[in-house]
Amino acid sequence: MLYEKNTDIIVCLSAAISLIHFARERHSMIIKREKANYTIQSVSHALDILESFTRDDDELGVTVLSKRLGLHKNNVFRLLATLEHRGYIEQNKSSENYRLGPRVLQIGAIFFEQRECRRQARPILEGLMAASGETAVVAVLRGNKVIYMDSVESNKTVRAVSRIGAMLSAHCTAVGKAQLAVLPATELVRLYPEMNLTPLTGKSIKTRDVLLNELKKTTESGYAVENEEAELDVRSIAAPVRDFSHNVIGAVGIVAPSHRLTDERLEKGGLIAMVKDAGAAISAKMGFIETPAKK
Repeated sequence: MLYEKNTDIIVCLSAAISLIHFARERHSMIIKREKANYTIQSVSHALDILESFTRDDDELGVTVLSKRLGLHKNNVFRLLATLEHRGYIEQNKSSENYRLGPRVLQIGAIFFEQRECRRQARPILEGLMAASGETAVVAVLRGNKVIYMDSVESNKTVRAVSRIGAMLSAHCTAVGKAQLAVLPATELVRLYPEMNLTPLTGKSIKTRDVLLNELKKTTESGYAVENEEAELDVRSIAAPVRDFSHNVIGAVGIVAPSHRLTDERLEKGGLIAMVKDAGAAISAKMGFIETPAKK
């Protein structure tokens, strides 16, 4: 009798588990169908064109693409013209066929840099936090904003909290200033077309001229400092991260309560050197080789 009851329980459990799996699969199918309803056909066709190019078929003509995708030649031509205008496709003038453009490489490089920079930075962030006792972060510049890619929080009771995934105004952060400092003046004007800047706190930089002066100091010193400009009672310091092409692709730094991140501790406490060394270490992992100074 006991055996029969146990068997019934097992059967009931098996049925319940099967129902759960079925419900999950059903829910997943519904979500996929709902997302499919939002698909824009022209965008989908444009992506089909990009995905048609392979190692073997690095150049394709309008006729071939039309047959492969089942689209009218006029539609293919318009899609190619749009992609060419944006740099994703270019035409070989001698053969009149099309091939992938430089913008595809740029997007791929950004994807690689983000993933690789975060992976390579992790152990260095851990070391920077251990050495400084403060929260260590790495961030990338996107327009006039910075996105925090990773962080290792301090183990102190009072500390700056993790900001992974957060997006802040670049001119209000040390990691932002460290990257803005390498941009040409024309690019800075494009990013900040107005003379007045939007502050995050009462201590934020409020004009473009003040920002430009601050960035000049950052370039000369090799690091950037933020004084309660993103959040009151919080300071930060950051240094740039470069890749094999010498381009600045991110910034690494520490964020801490302002009463601990004093000017004296930055200089005499060695925090400036720690942050600059961390930037150099991540840069080296990203393939950056510093050019010896000319004598």
